[in-house]
Amino acid sequence: MLRVGLTGGLGSGKSTVAHLFAQHGAHILEADAIGREMMQPGQQVYNSIAQHFGPGVLLPDGQLDRSALAHIAFAEGRVEELNAIVHPAVIAHQAKLAEEIFDRDPNAVVMVESALIFETKYSDVAGSPGVQTEDSASPWKTRFDCIVLVTAPEELKIARYLERLSSGSQLTSERRAQLTADARRRLAQQASDERKIPFCDFVLRNDGSISELEEQVSELWPLLQFASANLHRH
Repeated sequence: MLRVGLTGGLGSGKSTVAHLFAQHGAHILEADAIGREMMQPGQQVYNSIAQHFGPGVLLPDGQLDRSALAHIAFAEGRVEELNAIVHPAVIAHQAKLAEEIFDRDPNAVVMVESALIFETKYSDVAGSPGVQTEDSASPWKTRFDCIVLVTAPEELKIARYLERLSSGSQLTSERRAQLTADARRRLAQQASDERKIPFCDFVLRNDGSISELEEQVSELWPLLQFASANLHRH
């Protein structure tokens, strides 16, 4: 069994990499998807967000207003308040899902796709899932056996972010400027690739063609499989 953290900044292409690893047989746990599920009405995370940030983050139908919440978090500098609510619950659920997979397949490679593996202050310490650790510099060490980082130049990350949000339509210059500023704010909340690389076991460069990325993933996959088959945790 192998617990892999797959990370990379906004627009790095880590979701594409996750998809490629899934084609090889990796079990992918997407942090954002788990977070979205927990932020649905009726969930404890949803209730905590609504209580903490107030009715201004709710839409008339009761759903969270994600645009308003993003503005509060990134533009108003309150992202850590949001993270303190969401991260512990998401991380604890990831650990639970991973154990369920390992119970079915002891040699499984479980890959958690998350942009904030290094940035979060929370961990799944044994016996206390999702608690904050005293060593905030390395809480990921209790969660993962190895880390895979997907890198790309910042301007390319921003271009991909704009392309994803535009869905192929032409952006006005004003909207483009707004989204570019938003991307830079979000990237500023994330550690740079240069800071992350020393803590990573593998680095995949995503600044070329999809075939080049596929080749890197194909070369790495057997190493992860070997590590999973030979790693014994008690």
